[in-house]
Amino acid sequence: MHTIHEPKLISGNANRPLASAIARRMSMHRGVNVNLVDARVERFNDQEIFVEVYENVRGEDMFIIQPTSNPANDNLMELMIMADALRRSSAARITAVIPYFGYARQDRRTKARTPISAKLVANLLTEAGIERILTMDLHAAQIQGFFDIPVDNLYSSPIFALDIAHHFNGIGDKITVVSPDVGGVARARELAQRIGAGLAIVDKRRSRPGEVAEMTVIGEVEGQTCFIVDDLCDTAGTLVKAADKLLEAGAAEVHAYISHGVFSGPAVERITGSRLKTLVVTDSIQPTEPVRAAHNIRIVPTAPLFAQAIMNIWQGTSVSSLFEHETLSPIYEGLYSRAI
Repeated sequence: MHTIHEPKLISGNANRPLASAIARRMSMHRGVNVNLVDARVERFNDQEIFVEVYENVRGEDMFIIQPTSNPANDNLMELMIMADALRRSSAARITAVIPYFGYARQDRRTKARTPISAKLVANLLTEAGIERILTMDLHAAQIQGFFDIPVDNLYSSPIFALDIAHHFNGIGDKITVVSPDVGGVARARELAQRIGAGLAIVDKRRSRPGEVAEMTVIGEVEGQTCFIVDDLCDTAGTLVKAADKLLEAGAAEVHAYISHGVFSGPAVERITGSRLKTLVVTDSIQPTEPVRAAHNIRIVPTAPLFAQAIMNIWQGTSVSSLFEHETLSPIYEGLYSRAI
């Protein structure tokens, strides 16, 4: 039987800077250069996607790095076609590294005659030959159950805890973590426990889809530095209104920590014109120039986390160990102090 000698990385067009950063981090870990597999992912004139892998991948442990962000359908098709190319080239195992898992918001039927698109995407990925999924902060944790293959769901909250400890050291018990809705309470509570902070909720009532009619702050926020925590920011309407509501309730200042910066439509303009002090977002989705130029948006890297997770999967060691401060802190010691 062929022995798998090393993990090999290949990237689509969705977020090549992140893929390159993961390769650099893995080179640091292993002491040898880890380069992205040479391949072309192109389109014919009618936008049909074509993939050609130029290197031998027979018997290799392949990791495809490809978030399914905007344009979601194109990036999803690229991922599946790359997986098919690798499978037909006799790769030993194919793992899809999907930093942002698109279609995750369609994880249930909210009304009659609607699809469960997250389940459909899970079926498509499995049928394409993918044998393992590595992702971060799924919109709903139960999506892992849509797959009949292993799914490793990483969390950004340990990184956010390091960032808060580094940038807000010394403000003591004046910190409150805020969930922007009832559904995100578990996510907010987890971060609050990591940093020893209080917890509050902004409960919202919608008059119609996409339109918030009323917001109520549940919890004590007066005089507190508030951190709104959520898995994604799309148009930023709810986020900006939640920040205003917290300030009206007496919060000293409001920051936001978001896992995935979707930033559709007027999102960046709303954020830069809002009363949010800072919005911290990961690079799971490649930041656009307006995002990078925004004065109150800061980007934290996920390459150290994904590089270590890929190494652990390849070596057959624990991925859940990366949820612990003691494990993650040394990985990020070049960016953050190690004390919380």
